[in-house]
Amino acid sequence: MSFIQGLLNLNKFKKEGEKMSELKNKKSLVIYFSRADENYSVGYVDKGNTEYIAEYVRDFIGADLFKVEPLIPYSKEYSKCIEEAKQRVGNAPIKNKINDISQYEVIYIMTPIYWGSYAPEIGTAIKDLDFTGKIIRIVTTHEGSGLARVVEDIKKICIGANILNDSIAIKGTDCATARDKIENWI
Repeated sequence: MSFIQGLLNLNKFKKEGEKMSELKNKKSLVIYFSRADENYSVGYVDKGNTEYIAEYVRDFIGADLFKVEPLIPYSKEYSKCIEEAKQRVGNAPIKNKINDISQYEVIYIMTPIYWGSYAPEIGTAIKDLDFTGKIIRIVTTHEGSGLARVVEDIKKICIGANILNDSIAIKGTDCATARDKIENWI
């Protein structure tokens, strides 16, 4: 999505009645997957790129965080991790699950791009949740894929949700310094 398309979508949302600033006051949850260790184009990191973004949102609006973690940790080496993740598509067990999101009005779903979509563990985390009436905002981290198919794929799972057209993609190499960008998006 281009910057201009993003602005048009943002204006459309504002015209639909609810101002973006009003979202800040709603009870919010960030569901995110983030991986440390060796990352593409970033090298070895102690904190995954997406975790930075999740923490910025928490800091700005007081959102609760739920970090999706694989039941079996990935290899620390990027190339091995990619092979392991390919094997987990459609069957990515996670350590803990959220069973009830009824107390939240806004759900932020954040994920790195894996083969043009979300990390397999995100699918596991959200597949059985009731998103009826929830507002969904999506963030991806990437090194050239942008949003890829994440928005379309999440729409298939989050039935009954209002998925906003203001999704944002942050380059992984920019995540640690993207605080202002996220504050402006919020």
